[in-house]
Amino acid sequence: MQFTTRPILQGTFGMVSSTHWLASQSAMAVLEDGGNAYDAAVAGAFVLHVVEPHLNGPAGEVPILLAPAGGEVRVLCGQGVAPAGATIDHYRGLGLDLVPGTGPLAAAVPGAFDAWLLLLRDHGTKSLADVLKYAIGYAEDGHACVDNVGATVETVRALFEKEWTSSADVYLPGGKAPRPGELFRNPALAATWKRLLAEIADAGDREAQIEAAREVWRSGFIAEALVRQSGRPTMDTSGERHTGTLTAADLASWSASYEAPATYDWNGWTLCKAGPWSQGPAFLQQLALLPPELPAYGSADYVHLLIEGCKLAMADREAWYGDAGEDAVPLGELLSAKYNAARRELIGEKASYELRPGSPGGRAPRLSGHARVVAPPESGFDPMGAGEPTVARVAADGGTRGDTCHLDVVDRWGNMIAATPSGGWLQSNPVVPELGFPLGTRLQMAWLEPGLPNSLAPGRRPRTTLTPSLALRDGVPVLAFGTPGGDQQDQWQLHFFLAVATRAKVRGGLDLQGAIDAPNWHNDSFPGSFYPRGMRPGSVTVESRMDAAVVEELRRRGHDVTVGDAWSEGRLCAVARDPEAGILSAAANPRGMQGYAVGR
Repeated sequence: MQFTTRPILQGTFGMVSSTHWLASQSAMAVLEDGGNAYDAAVAGAFVLHVVEPHLNGPAGEVPILLAPAGGEVRVLCGQGVAPAGATIDHYRGLGLDLVPGTGPLAAAVPGAFDAWLLLLRDHGTKSLADVLKYAIGYAEDGHACVDNVGATVETVRALFEKEWTSSADVYLPGGKAPRPGELFRNPALAATWKRLLAEIADAGDREAQIEAAREVWRSGFIAEALVRQSGRPTMDTSGERHTGTLTAADLASWSASYEAPATYDWNGWTLCKAGPWSQGPAFLQQLALLPPELPAYGSADYVHLLIEGCKLAMADREAWYGDAGEDAVPLGELLSAKYNAARRELIGEKASYELRPGSPGGRAPRLSGHARVVAPPESGFDPMGAGEPTVARVAADGGTRGDTCHLDVVDRWGNMIAATPSGGWLQSNPVVPELGFPLGTRLQMAWLEPGLPNSLAPGRRPRTTLTPSLALRDGVPVLAFGTPGGDQQDQWQLHFFLAVATRAKVRGGLDLQGAIDAPNWHNDSFPGSFYPRGMRPGSVTVESRMDAAVVEELRRRGHDVTVGDAWSEGRLCAVARDPEAGILSAAANPRGMQGYAVGR
């Protein structure tokens, strides 16, 4: 067993792993109180809105993968659609060629809140009041912020003080940003949830109250405040003030929904992901591109193979993924053995600097014009949108990218869940003054060019980077995992999964912590999903802990290697279940020093 930063937690009662210790412990408290994995996940998710507000919020989005004990794996889609008024012509008419990275023009119909409540209604056992009390407590009574909350606020201080004054009211009280070691409160958010609970108190039983809360979100005081905010002229990354397109009808007509996962079988494992409205199938395509025999783990051959396979999968993501219907997104062909055998032949000895989408079924790929803009490595081009996205780097206009959370839970009955909440972060839009949280910006991922799978269109989901994972072994769910990281999520997750699946077990279980701690890397050789959609062909960013000989060999093969900090790549979380031994396990990422696993 290699050295690890933390022990692998093992027990039989329940396990939680998330990107913040308060969310993990709140979820565990629900398990201790008799709740199941789904009750716990909802409680943890609402705490994440409070303690990681620079990474997610209630008006953001979340894809959820759930594996009920003895049931089928399902995807719960909490990704909202483009409003009815969000047409390409409307944005082009404003002089835009990209959806702004901030502001109400970038806001899809909020999806996270409804998805969590649908999960609680259908699969949980607790009341909404039971699971919300932890978030209300931290918002009302305060919590000690992690460093990055205050650092993010300081980066957008000028914007908040001059333009987004409702955000300054929450995040710069008395002119001071949140500081480590001091309690930070969001009384407006606490008041929102308390008012919501008061309005539904007489609605009836548990399920009736949850349904009433969903209606308040869609058409009550919350909906009214969201629509008012969308109509307020707001400074965004275009340098202009714009109003959004979100209406009461958009909110009233949308709800979260269930669907079957996209799957791929590999060496006795079945990997489950959200469909091609997410980037999830890129993980599956990377698996499909692997040869029957892998090079030695961690070797230059191994890292080169995974980098080059990722480039091919992400090129297909650009050409083929989106919420455009099965006829437009040939996922079966993209995952077929014949297609991937031919694609595998494109992986050569040297690093590729080309964006090379395939032609599944003989169809010609179509790319956005932005995807065809290539900067040579000597240009030093480093657009906002490339690089490590999980630590917010924010421009003066509030431009940001990729900030996200993750949460995994497994309970004593075998219920399992993986979820990646994101969007609606504090630097996305001004705080809605009546509510204490902002709108999201996921529409920035859609193209303002017609005829593409990911073109902006009313009622269509923008292709999201959010991509939690569930893995089955011989048909039985055994592993839930995921990470923040924008476009890097299905790179870091693949590296983690292969380490789990191919390396030695420890103490009778999977080496989750060793796989999380292993030196990681990513590449940006494809258009970024976040404004301004840049890319760095041939680039690879590695942790300084990677073997120096491997780094040198990658450079010899033509990779443009940047050596980053020792602990800078990935924020993985994972829980697992051994159905034969009856043992549950969990691990969490030490990078950032705020993700923790708990359990017993």
